[in-house]
Amino acid sequence: MRRLAGLVLSLAIAVGAAVGAAAQSPPSATATFAGGCFWCVEADFDKVDGVISTVSGYIGGLVVDPTYEQVVGGRTGHTEAVEIVYDPAKVTFEQLLDVFWRNHDPLAKDRQFCDRGNQYRPGIFYHNEEQRSLAEATKLKHQARFKQTIQTEITAATTFYKAEDYHQDYYKKNPVRYQFYRLNCGRDARLEQLWGKPGS
Repeated sequence: MRRLAGLVLSLAIAVGAAVGAAAQSPPSATATFAGGCFWCVEADFDKVDGVISTVSGYIGGLVVDPTYEQVVGGRTGHTEAVEIVYDPAKVTFEQLLDVFWRNHDPLAKDRQFCDRGNQYRPGIFYHNEEQRSLAEATKLKHQARFKQTIQTEITAATTFYKAEDYHQDYYKKNPVRYQFYRLNCGRDARLEQLWGKPGS
């Protein structure tokens, strides 16, 4: 009887600890951005304090569970994107928007840098009305900077499909190939042309 009581007590303590840990866990939120090659977008957001995780994938199309080969073929309607889980206590959605705007070419339609096709179209995929409102406000603010019309779409988030494992953290797994791609694609040169030097 004592043994059973001891087991029940141990179980109660374990459950209580788990509930307490869950209650203490910081709340998280999700943001989804498309800014061209998802390797680069993932690398840029991984540097942001308050970002918990980044996942490369596909969104905005009609094909269920698409493969990379299908998406780059340009017939799925999906665009390469990154799903970001972040801690709102450390970084706000508005701050993430600022990182996003300054790390893609908002004037490019159906392309980003050296990558062409609607599978590389830029976009903000909002998860609630607050995100939509902030996205629209920042788009309007940045439009005043340019003579050309901003092409970045603002759309309700639909199903996000995780890309193949070899695409995840590509910049860490293949640093030399990643840097070669980023340099030759002219990404950073174009960003500096649009937004000035980093930190300016």
